[in-house]
Parts: sequence; structure tokens; C-alpha cells
Amino acid sequence: MVNPMSSKGPAQQEMESLLTAAFPDAKFVLNNDSASHHGHAGDDGSGESHFSLTIEWAGFAEMNRVARQRAVNKALGDLPGQRVHALAIKATAPGE
Repeated sequence: MVNPMSSKGPAQQEMESLLTAAFPDAKFVLNNDSASHHGHAGDDGSGESHFSLTIEWAGFAEMNRVARQRAVNKALGDLPGQRVHALAIKATAPGE
């Protein structure tokens, strides 16, 4: 199990790499919330089952909320829903 107080686990590192590649110049914070979901549905014991993402990117300015969520999910490929049980996304454009 990944200790949330130590280094980032492989799923978090992969998600951060994919987000950086898909959304150049974006500002984002990806939090591993798995510890607060220990023993709940979707907790696979890996320590990387639940995440929350706050991302600000200029490219989101022309997109509605659903399109932004879809863009993030597309960038992350099979991680959400397969290797990561839950991902809460707050996607904004600068100034919002």
C-alpha cells in the first residue's frame, strides 16, 4: 500500500505525466484521497483507488463542464474506472 505521506505511487505518477502531456501549461493538483476511503467500495488495497483533480488550463475556455471532464478522462485513458476507482475532477479556465 502506498503511504500518502511518502512518495507518489505509480498510478499517481502516470496520471500526472499524462495530464502534463495532454494539457500543456496547465496548473493542476492531483490529490490521492485513498486513505479516507479505506475499507469502502472500490478500495482495492493499493492505496491508489480514489483521487481528486483540480486543473486550470486556457484550453478549457471554449469548453463546457462536460467537455472538460471528457477531455480529462480521455487524456487519462484506462486509468479512471479501471485502475483507479474514483476521480473527482474540477476543471476550469483561467479567471473562472
